[in-house]
Amino acid sequence: MAFENFRPIALSAPDSLFGRILFAARLFLDLQVATVYRDLRRYTKAFSGKVLDVGCGSSPYRFLFDQNNIAYVGIDIVDAEKFDYCNADIVPFDGKRIPFADESVDDILCTEVLEHVPHYQDLINEMYRVLKPGGCIIVTVPWSARFHYIPHDFFRYTPTSLQSMFQEFTKVTIENRGTDITSIVAKLIVIWFRNIRPAHGRFNVLTFVLALTLTPFVPFLAMLGHISAKHGFGSDEDPLGYTVFALK
Repeated sequence: MAFENFRPIALSAPDSLFGRILFAARLFLDLQVATVYRDLRRYTKAFSGKVLDVGCGSSPYRFLFDQNNIAYVGIDIVDAEKFDYCNADIVPFDGKRIPFADESVDDILCTEVLEHVPHYQDLINEMYRVLKPGGCIIVTVPWSARFHYIPHDFFRYTPTSLQSMFQEFTKVTIENRGTDITSIVAKLIVIWFRNIRPAHGRFNVLTFVLALTLTPFVPFLAMLGHISAKHGFGSDEDPLGYTVFALK
């Protein structure tokens, strides 16, 4: 494919009034981001010491940590602009070897990254290497997600494969993010937004007018998606994605 008809919108931290408004709107309309954020808020409460954010992008979740008690370090690949990110406050790495000593990190965060890593097991092994014994790792991966950041999108992982990938860790928990209803709602919102905000010269008057007409119903769709994710309505065999929580 030469281009993406609807490329993911880079996620930024809510570090200003306008940023907080945008972040809140993103959480309401983007169910992928909302469910990732929900799980991070729940699991990162146990984080302490030196926290490593692998593939951090613009570090949108750094604000979750108390900077007085946690030493946050974000790492990302040198050419992260391929994913529309430019963050000067990171440690660059080659995507394979994490530039830290063995057992030098207290906890690790890695959100929506592994699907873009050709040799994902090597990176998981590196995270295991630098994590201290007793440390936590939280990883989120998409399941029901379109082909994105083309061509740098390689995998979708089942719970079975995730169990194998993290087998060196102890107490591995894998949770679905949402249900098939959440996934359907998320795709409908993407279709709506893709036609409201056309790109690459693909503007179509008919689909734009139809999307505009359906705009008043979008908040109700979003609420249905949030309700299904929170209460587990629908099947958990086709969720938006999965969250892995594991201890070393």
